[in-house]
Amino acid sequence: MRMTAGILNTIHGPADVHALDAARLPELCAEIRAALIRFGHAHGGHIGSNLGMVEATVALHRVFDSPRDRIVFDVSHQSYVHKMITGRAAAYLDPAHFNDVTGFTNPDESAHDQFTLGHTGTSISLACGLAKTRDMRRAAGRDGGGSDVRDDIGNVIAVIGDGSLSSGIAFEGLNNAAEQGGNLIIVLNDNEMSIAGDFGGMYGPLARLRASNGTCQPNLFNALGLDYRYVEAGNDVNALVAAFREVKDIDHPVVVHIHTLKGAGLDAGDAATGGAATSAAGTSTAGTAGSATGIRPTGNVSHTEPWHSDLCNLPDRHLHEGQCEASHWQTPDKALGRPEDSRKHYGRLAMAFLERRFATEPGLVVISPATPGSNGITHEFRERAGSHYVDCGITEAHAVTFAAGIAKAGGTPVVATTASFFQRAYDQLFQEVSLNRSRITILDFLGGLSGTDNTHSGAYDAGMFANIPGMTMLAPTGTDDYLADLAWATLPQGAPGAPDGPVTIRVPGQRILDAERTGENGADRPLTADEFSRTERWEAPGAVWSLYDGRCRYVGPGESESADLAGRIRNEILSYRPDAKPADVRRSGDMAGDVAILALGNTMPLARRAAAALRQDGDRALAATVIDPRQCTELDTATLSLLRDGYRLVVTLEDGQLEGGWGEKVTAYYANLAGGGNVPRVLNFGAVKEFTDRVPLDELERRYGLTVEGVTGRVHDTLCCYSEAR
Repeated sequence: MRMTAGILNTIHGPADVHALDAARLPELCAEIRAALIRFGHAHGGHIGSNLGMVEATVALHRVFDSPRDRIVFDVSHQSYVHKMITGRAAAYLDPAHFNDVTGFTNPDESAHDQFTLGHTGTSISLACGLAKTRDMRRAAGRDGGGSDVRDDIGNVIAVIGDGSLSSGIAFEGLNNAAEQGGNLIIVLNDNEMSIAGDFGGMYGPLARLRASNGTCQPNLFNALGLDYRYVEAGNDVNALVAAFREVKDIDHPVVVHIHTLKGAGLDAGDAATGGAATSAAGTSTAGTAGSATGIRPTGNVSHTEPWHSDLCNLPDRHLHEGQCEASHWQTPDKALGRPEDSRKHYGRLAMAFLERRFATEPGLVVISPATPGSNGITHEFRERAGSHYVDCGITEAHAVTFAAGIAKAGGTPVVATTASFFQRAYDQLFQEVSLNRSRITILDFLGGLSGTDNTHSGAYDAGMFANIPGMTMLAPTGTDDYLADLAWATLPQGAPGAPDGPVTIRVPGQRILDAERTGENGADRPLTADEFSRTERWEAPGAVWSLYDGRCRYVGPGESESADLAGRIRNEILSYRPDAKPADVRRSGDMAGDVAILALGNTMPLARRAAAALRQDGDRALAATVIDPRQCTELDTATLSLLRDGYRLVVTLEDGQLEGGWGEKVTAYYANLAGGGNVPRVLNFGAVKEFTDRVPLDELERRYGLTVEGVTGRVHDTLCCYSEAR
C-alpha cells in the first residue's frame, strides 16, 4: 500500500518547492521525515544522516535552482530527501517502487544528480571541476571569443559531512578551492558523527566552532583561506533558507557549516516497535515530539568524554536520535531476527581471535577506516581493545599507510574494511606496503560477487590485490582455514614461517557461511549459533603456527626450531589442496579422473555440488575432483602439473571478474606448456567485466554460469566436443 503524504505528493520537482508558501516548509519537512521513518521500517537504508538533512535539503532546493545550480552530494547516501524533491518521491512512499532508485546519487535517474558516488570526500574536488569549467566559459564569453559559449552552470554547491570531511581528498579539494576562487559553496553537514564516531584532530576545532556559534579561532577553514558561515539551527528550515540566500551567487568560495542531528525524529521506541519505549537514558519517549518537524529531545548528543561509543547499549535494531551508530544503516523490520551475515560473523570471529593476544602482543593493532559495525567489530570489542583498536575515520589511504608505519616499527597491524574501499588506497598498497615489504594483514570484507550497488561491489578485489607484486592474497573456504590464515598472516615478525610481506585475507562470503551453517561444507559438524569458542584452538601467544591436513595446530617451542619449519608452513599455506571431505576425492600423488574443479574461495560450495552432480549423472557420470587453491597470488605449478597427467578437463571457479583474475592464469599456464604429454582443456567460470547495480546474487550467478547446471552443462559439452575432435 502506498504511504500517503499530503504536501509531498504535490512535489514533483524543485519548482514546486519554490512555489510552496513559506509557512508550509516546516510541514513539508515533517512529512518527509515521517516518510523516511516509514521507509526505513519497510525497506531499510541510510536513515540517520538523511533524517538529519531533511531541512537542509529542502532549503537548498528552495533557494537554488537545480539542475542549473549544481548540487554535489557527499557522501551521497545523504541524498534521499534530494531524490524525493526531484521527482522520485514514489520510491520512498510506494513499496512497489522502493527499488526504483539507488541509495546514492545517479545521473541515470535524474538530471538533478551530478555523479554516481558511493564513497566519500570527493564532492569538493568535483565541485571545483564544475566551477572551473563554468568560469572559463564565462571568461571566454566576456573576452569576445565565445558568443555561443554555454552558460548552463550557475551556483556550484558541494554538500559534505557525515564524517566524509576526514577524507584526505576533501582537504585537497578545500586547498584547491581557496586557490581557484569564484563561486563555490561548501555545505558542511556537521552531525557530530561519521559512520560510527568521529575520530581525528579536526573534530575538536569543529566542536569549538559549534560551542562559539562559529566565532572561535583557530578556524580551520579560514586558515585555508576560505570564507566561513555557521548555522547552529541546522534542523530549522527557515534559518537555513536565510543562510543559503546570503551565499547564493557569491563570487568566492565559502563554507556554510550547519549543525544537524543525525537520526532526527528517531528514538528507540519508534525504530524498534513503532511505538513508545524506554530511551537509552532510561526515560519514556512517548509523546515527546519537540517541534513540528518531529524531532524529539535527545540525551546522548552532548557529553564531554572522548567519543568512543554512542552511549547506547541497545541492540543495533534499536535506533535513536543523535550519536547513535545504529541509525547510520537501518535494517528493515522484515529482516530483524535473521542470523548475522558473513561480514559480521567472520569479523567477530577474527576480533575474538586477535583479542586473546592483546595482553601479550603490545604491537598488535586493529585498524578500521570508519565502518567497524558493518564488519563485526562490535562496540564491546572496541571498548575492551583500548589502544589495540584504532578508528581513523573515513581515511582508507591513511589507514593502509599508518599500518605500514606500525609494521616498520615492528608491530602487527590488521586493517579491516570493505573490498571496494580498499580501491581508495591502491597507490599505498603498491608503494608504502608492497614495495616496502610491510608486514601488514588486510581483512578484505565483501570481496567477490554480491547483490550490492555498483559503488560497493567487491567483484574486482582479487584482480586488484593478487596482481600487486609481493602481495599474498588468501581465499579461505571455511572457519578453520580462515583463522589459520589469520594466525599465519599475523605471526610476529621474524617468527619461523612468517610471511615476508603483506597478506590479504578475503573474508569468507555468504555462500561459505550458509554451507558452514548447514554442514554442507564438509566440516566435522555444522556451525552452531555461537562459534566463537572455536577461536580458542588458535590461542598461542608467542608461539609458531603450522597446518596439519588443513587444520591449524599449535607447534611447541621445541619443534619451532626445526630447520624446515619455515618452508613447511609457507608451503602448506600457499599450496593447492584437494578437497578432503568427500571420500572419493583423490589426493595429490594419486590424481586421475575426468574433471578437476579448482574452486577459489566462495565458490567452494558450488564446486562440491557440481562435482557430486557430475559423479551421479547416470550413464554420463564423470570422475570429478575438487581442489581448493587457497590463494590466488601464485600458481601451484606442482599441483597443476599433476593435473596435466591425470585429467582431461580443468575447471576454474571464481566469484569475481574473470578478466585479469585468477582463472586466466591457470589457462595461460597450460597454454604455454612446452613439450609433449597431455595438456588438459581449461574452462574458466567467473564474472564479466561490468558494473552491476543491486542485482541479486542468485541472478548474477545464473548470468555468469556459476550454478550447478551452468558448470555441469559446459563440462559435458566441452568433453563431448573434445572427445569427438580427438
